[in-house]
Amino acid sequence: MHIFRKILNVILGCGIVCGGVIFLSHSQLVTGGTTGIALGITYLFHTTFAVALLVTSIPFYLLSIFRMGWQFTLSTFFAVLTLALFTEINRWLPDFILPGYMGAIAGGGLLGLGLSLLFWNGASLGGVNVLALYLQKRFGCDPGRVTFWVDGSIVVAYFYSVGAEKGLYSILSVLITSAIISYFKGRIAAATQKNAC
Repeated sequence: MHIFRKILNVILGCGIVCGGVIFLSHSQLVTGGTTGIALGITYLFHTTFAVALLVTSIPFYLLSIFRMGWQFTLSTFFAVLTLALFTEINRWLPDFILPGYMGAIAGGGLLGLGLSLLFWNGASLGGVNVLALYLQKRFGCDPGRVTFWVDGSIVVAYFYSVGAEKGLYSILSVLITSAIISYFKGRIAAATQKNAC
């Protein structure tokens, strides 16, 4: 029963993150981590988000296998694959543009909630998430702060492709995502330690 509930929570977390990705993409904003890198790749090379996400996640599985264990790595792979499949729904949505502030607030908020739910259940979306959880497990670092600094750097790197205004809204989305993850850091820490045993 526990594993079934965990799988459902990971699927729910991916669904929530998918909503955030859709808000961000229809506002033409980026975020950090592999999600942000994948969004940036879709803007630059006009590929699907699912393909970009799966490809950018590959290098981080090695860190995950050696530092977080097989259970975490398999949960993360399942989450990345689920998110990639969920985001394919965006291809069937009508083409529309949302204001940057709406994408930043809704997208950042949904990403923060979805990622927190994934972290509680011993999964992540690879990339920066793996690094943030590893640093929390090893050194007690706040995963929200780690996420903010790395994600902020990724967003700044994409300023050229999205422009200054959208870049600033993208930083706002990263702030919101990181604040939500930091809010739940105690529960995330407990889940990380439990999954490490």
